[in-house]
Formats: sequence, C-alpha cells, structure tokens
Amino acid sequence: MNREELITEVAKKTKLSKKATGEVLSATIDAIQASVKKGNKVTLVGFGTFERRERAARTGRNPQTGKAIKIPAKKVPAFSAGKAFKEMVKK
Repeated sequence: MNREELITEVAKKTKLSKKATGEVLSATIDAIQASVKKGNKVTLVGFGTFERRERAARTGRNPQTGKAIKIPAKKVPAFSAGKAFKEMVKK
C-alpha cells in the first residue's frame, strides 16, 4: 500500500475528503518525525513506538576489496511494533 492508497482507505472509513485526509496524514507524519528528531519517543498504544537510536562506530569491510573501513557513529530512526499489532499480524 502506498501513500495514496492509504489516504483513500482512511478517507472511506472517516468519511473525510481525500484532501483533508492527506493533510491530516502529512501533519501526523511531520509531528512524529519532529518529535523523534528531538530524541523523544512517540508511542501509539496497540500500534507501536517510534524512536531515535544511536549506532556506535564500528569497523566494516568493503565487499569489493575486503579492506577494513571505519563506519562512523550515527543516529537512526527505529520502529517497534506494539503487542496488539504483532498479534494481529500473526493471525
């Protein structure tokens, strides 16, 4: 499912226009991204948690040459599915 298909499904269920639904979806995504960027967790009970995680610096290998390379530390977004979401997917 892509963004447009998601907007169409949500618009059907909420009886909102596609334009309004798209604006709500964009605002929701923007709010989640801004909060995670600041280092805050965003928890949607039953769905999951969005957070920022730190990756330590490490040594990797160039697959073409086999030469060791340094991979710098960085911050990455992460999502952990909630219990209800995991259970629903299992079925």
